[in-house]
This record gives sequence, structure tokens and C-alpha cells, in this order.
Amino acid sequence: MNDYSIKQFISRHHSKEGQKVKIKNWLILIGSLVILGVISVGLHTFNTYKIANAPDQITVGSMGSDYEVWQYIAKSKEAKALNLKIRVKQINDGVQLNNATSEHNVNVNAFQSYSYYEAYNHENPKHKLTALGTTYLEPMGIYSDKYQSIKDIGTGATIAIADNPANTARGLLLLQDAGLIKLKAGFNSLGNVGDIVSNPRHLQFKKIDDTTGPRVLKSVGAALISNTVALEGHLNVLKDSLYHEKINQSTRQNINILATAADISNKDKKVYQKLVNLYHEPAIQKHVKDKYQGTKIDVQKPVSYLK
Repeated sequence: MNDYSIKQFISRHHSKEGQKVKIKNWLILIGSLVILGVISVGLHTFNTYKIANAPDQITVGSMGSDYEVWQYIAKSKEAKALNLKIRVKQINDGVQLNNATSEHNVNVNAFQSYSYYEAYNHENPKHKLTALGTTYLEPMGIYSDKYQSIKDIGTGATIAIADNPANTARGLLLLQDAGLIKLKAGFNSLGNVGDIVSNPRHLQFKKIDDTTGPRVLKSVGAALISNTVALEGHLNVLKDSLYHEKINQSTRQNINILATAADISNKDKKVYQKLVNLYHEPAIQKHVKDKYQGTKIDVQKPVSYLK
């Protein structure tokens, strides 16, 4: 083999080796791209699954016994079954709680009657709420340490009544239902003592912070006390009151609701309405009935019923 032939052989050999290296490099590159593609698809699938199955997170604002109820609900298997992650926040002032809801610091609140909600919206037209659904009627009662029955309430007796628009009107309607006073026609949730047209026993009215009801009983003839406050004062409206609300047309606006900000999206509203169904679950209702001795009367009605 001459020098030229040797050079040709070496050249051809190197060329074949180079082609092998190139082919090997291409195979490595293609393999790497396939692996990266599989990993990318896998991560996308995992993230899509994770997002699609992430629980809906809702902050529920509440107070008093309702706060305890929603703490229980938040931990329940029924909440988990609806894919809800509930955080319960306590705010012990109704106006502040409604403000927090309208400002989206709280997603949904659970504490107020429909009449309280309407009074708030009337007074806060730029920060309105919307009702999601009904929960229960927690009867307001007439309590007394001095009298044993409604008929015993004497002439000139002082009646303690809540110093807020919704509960003032609610208390007056209860006094009318008990036969103690008569209110003008068309009396509504914004009514007050000026709307009394007949007061045969010449009752006197003392406005109080409605969270202090049980504490003023010794200094007045009788007091109108909401059930949440009564429970905190170890009073059972079904056993300890002289007279209390029943579910009927005159008390429909006293039914409690779940409320949220009026400007939420339809998507969020649909999620938040899951809480209404959750509250009425049989297992949840059994807990509520047992713990509160039947004083939170379950009400499943459309919001239109309250208007």
C-alpha cells in the first residue's frame, strides 16, 4: 500500500468514525428531547390535576355561637366531601363584620338575620352585601326576672330594647305579637318606637347594647334578647322566655342568612353557595340541634321568601 492509499484508508476510517460520533450525538440529543418532553407533559398533567382538585378556600366570618358552629362545619367530613377548605374568622361586631365582608377581607359571613342585613344595606349603599341563602331562625325572646308571664307585665313597666335598627324593629314586632302594643300599618325592618300606635300598658322603652341583654334583667321589667346573646347568658329561649318568636310570615325577615359582598363574580358566588347546602346537611343539623337544644331552628327557604 503506497502513501496515497494509506492516506485514503485513514481518511475513510476517520470519516466513518466521525459519522458514528455524529449519529451517536444525534441519538443522545433526540433522547434528551424525548425525556424532557415526557417530563414536561407529566408536570403539566400533575399541575392541571392539582389545580383542578385543589379545595375551594373560603373565609367565613362569624361570632358567638355561630362561630362555634362554623368551626365544627369547617372540620367536618361533609365540608371535605364538597372539596371546601374553610377558615373561620371571629369578629364580634356586626357592622365591622359586614364591613369586612363588603371589603372582601371575609368571603362570607354567618351571623345575621335578613332584617339586619337589609338595615345594613340601607345604611351602606356603596358597600352592599348580597344574600346567598337561609340557615335558621334563632327566636328572639321576651325575658324577665320580675314577671312570670306576659299578662303579669304591669303598667309603666320598662322594656329593654336593642339600640340598632334591625333588632329594634324585630323586638317591637315581637311585643305586638305578644299583644302588648300595636304598630302602624306597613311597619317594616326600619321601624322604631315612634311607629307604636297603641300602648295600653304605657310601657317605657330603654335602648341598650343588644349584647348586654341578660345583664340588665335585674334593672328592668323585661328585656328583648336575641338567642345568640341569650345562649351566652345561659338562657334557653324555648324554656326561659315569657314569649318568643315562631316561624311564620311575621318573622320571615328574622331568619338568618349567609351573606357575601354584592360585587363578587358569579364564579365565586357559585362556590360560596356550597356553604348553604353544607349547613343543611343532616349530620351538621344533628350537631347543631344537640348542642343548642333546638334553639337554632333549621330553615331551608329561597331568599325570595324573605322579601
